[in-house]
Amino acid sequence: MRNDLRSLRAERGLSQQALGDALGVSRQTVNSLEVGKYDPSLPLAIRIARFFGRPVEDIFHLDD
Repeated sequence: MRNDLRSLRAERGLSQQALGDALGVSRQTVNSLEVGKYDPSLPLAIRIARFFGRPVEDIFHLDD
């Protein structure tokens, strides 16, 4: 699953650690999400969307 997490994080000037802290996950989890090694659980995807004030579908994109 593709996502816009890296660019959204960069727009806010956040480090992976800072975003992880805000979401309650590790820096490694944020990195894994950004490089596509890990797809978030639904609760985590919703937390990310709420954090950035966007719908889940605007952040995460199914690979077609």
